[in-house]
Amino acid sequence: MASTSMNDILLPGMPIPGLVAPLPSSGKGTYLDGNYILASTVGRLNKDGSTVTVTSNASSNPVPEPNSVVIGTITRLTPQQATVAITVVDGRPTGEEFQGVVRVQDIRLTERDKLRVVDSFRLGDTVRAVVISLGDARSYYLSTARNDLGVLFANSEAGAPLTPISWQEMTCSLTGKNEKRKVAKPDGI
Repeated sequence: MASTSMNDILLPGMPIPGLVAPLPSSGKGTYLDGNYILASTVGRLNKDGSTVTVTSNASSNPVPEPNSVVIGTITRLTPQQATVAITVVDGRPTGEEFQGVVRVQDIRLTERDKLRVVDSFRLGDTVRAVVISLGDARSYYLSTARNDLGVLFANSEAGAPLTPISWQEMTCSLTGKNEKRKVAKPDGI
């Protein structure tokens, strides 16, 4: 592999070149994987004292990276995972749509063996999640296992807005019928 200079563009997953022990701190746009610091976004390497970062010139269009909080819409469900079209990263709209998946084991922390994807999400639900890894070439791996993560907005089977009533149920504003969801704890509560 050719060596990389400070002016070369790094791609997600590329190791930061020229680092020797003790490793510097992993800053924005990077993540630690074993004994390597890797780029988590497209950009150029910056060294600031004992911290390395990778920054993009396209700062107006954020890109998901590990620990980014994302908002998106459920577009596909399987028994193993829910696919999310990511449109907001860390509170900023993306310039393009990214794809993420919430695997069944990443929906919540407890009772994972009893969990069903269709009891947590439905097509069209708007969800808040955190990026846990870059995943594969097609999608980011997401988690909704914290209390503040999960379904933010949803419509009932009757087509009316749902209102959260617990961490695992929402009620239809039209029919009063309850539906199961992995509900995000509302802000400020």
